[in-house]
Amino acid sequence: MEFLSPSTLEEALEAKSAHPDGLPIMGGTDVMVELNFDKRRPAALIDLTRIPELAEWGAEDGCTRLGAGVPYTRIIEHLSAAAPALAKASRSVASPQIRNRGTVGGNLGGASPAGEAHPPLLATDAVIELASVRGRRRVPAREFYLSFRTTARRDDELITAVLLPEPSGPQQFAKIGTRNAMVIAVTSFSLALDAERRTVGTGLGSAGPTPLRAEAAEEFLAGEFDWEGGAPLPEAAVRRFGELVAAASRPIDDQRGSAGYRRHALSVMARRALSWSVTDYRKEATRCA
Repeated sequence: MEFLSPSTLEEALEAKSAHPDGLPIMGGTDVMVELNFDKRRPAALIDLTRIPELAEWGAEDGCTRLGAGVPYTRIIEHLSAAAPALAKASRSVASPQIRNRGTVGGNLGGASPAGEAHPPLLATDAVIELASVRGRRRVPAREFYLSFRTTARRDDELITAVLLPEPSGPQQFAKIGTRNAMVIAVTSFSLALDAERRTVGTGLGSAGPTPLRAEAAEEFLAGEFDWEGGAPLPEAAVRRFGELVAAASRPIDDQRGSAGYRRHALSVMARRALSWSVTDYRKEATRCA
């Protein structure tokens, strides 16, 4: 196995171009496990830890640009206001040691449907930046996941950043597991309300072969929600939202849970996230008034 350690992004892109089957590594929280258990044996490892650009974040054109190598701990500490749902999801990732190393870029690269970062990225309409020696391009998170562990990233591209829109309303994340962290999610859910556009975003994890959206639930809630003051919704509307979220899932039975349980859990999490969001929305509306 060849080990490449570029010190600039340009060198990293050249390395990926020369070794399209090379495996990028930053935090190594997934990659090293696969190597240790001999589940993967790439021809080359491309170490990205020396590239400063990937570990930076900041404002850009009304968004927060999050470098693909920023660890979850930094997101929790510095981006809770700029990316509330992603920060909440980051808090549920594994242990403090893993949060110090693991990155959103790694989550996207592995594309496991159980990855905690995926639902918030879908719900908030984030954009994934991909780069190669041919240039850079941006793909909406809602178009990034193609099939099981397959994404829009091309073989010669690296994930360099995520563009997170400025929040314009409450954002939530919920995860079901045998405990809050240190486990792979049985299923997870994210909800984002956009008061400016009066739209709803959702993201479902561990609910199908890829991270999913509940588009019918989004449209339903956008039409039912009181965008002026955030008045509580009728119980029937709350139940219907939960049902539509569960109906959008395509879960399987496995050792972590049955398909039926996952659908039930998604419905419960959706209703809870909606209740939390209504409360937050009303508080903000009261402050503004």
